[in-house]
Amino acid sequence: MAYETITVDISDDIALITLNRPDALNALNPQLLSELADALDAADTNDKARCIILTGSDKAFAAGADITEMADKSFVDVVTNPLFGDSFERIERIQKPIIAAVSGYALGGGCELAMACDFIIASDTAKFGQPEINLGVIAGLGGSQRLTRLVGKSKSMDMHLTGRFMDATEAESAGLVSRVVPAKKLLDEARAAAGKIAEKSQLAVKAAKDVVNRSYETTLSEGIRYEKAVFQSLFATEDQTEGMAAFKEKREAQFRDR
Repeated sequence: MAYETITVDISDDIALITLNRPDALNALNPQLLSELADALDAADTNDKARCIILTGSDKAFAAGADITEMADKSFVDVVTNPLFGDSFERIERIQKPIIAAVSGYALGGGCELAMACDFIIASDTAKFGQPEINLGVIAGLGGSQRLTRLVGKSKSMDMHLTGRFMDATEAESAGLVSRVVPAKKLLDEARAAAGKIAEKSQLAVKAAKDVVNRSYETTLSEGIRYEKAVFQSLFATEDQTEGMAAFKEKREAQFRDR
């Protein structure tokens, strides 16, 4: 499928999706998010892709939502015809792991998109922020909820109320990103992480993603009960038998996703 606002490359079991609106610093608009959701859906069902990397340019992962397409909207407009449709809901339903590889600006909708991925690897040039307050609005794609869960109320309030940016070092210490690497090594690091994931049983990978995400949706006791049920279900798989046999025999496991 041909895309106008993203590029897609699938190789070595990894789907690399790159936001590609360079003249707008990869600002999110309905077309980009629709194409992205389509590409993620396609990767999710493609046997040649076992992990997904989402990235932008060196200068910007995504510098926010496209304000030029929102400025003239009224309350009635955005209620009756939501700006981005169901694109984010579609992204959240992807079962395969999505790594956000972030360089440069990840602001507003860009920060929200990165947080919607399963984890973030940031370059040392990355800057995160929810500066919608400067436009007289607030985050509208989950930023107030995800950022608070990731970094806590105080830092989230600080960023949402002042509009200040968080650099990569602070983002790592606050728990927003999993690791920070030199900008020139960002994709190499993301590919290495994706490659590790691709080696694993995809049944276990999807289960791990499911139970971690569930931890944000339920109580601790309910989450533990759910984890136990999913853990037990994996003992019905060939991959569990192979993984434990390989451990006992001191060899690499050969998973078949069964």
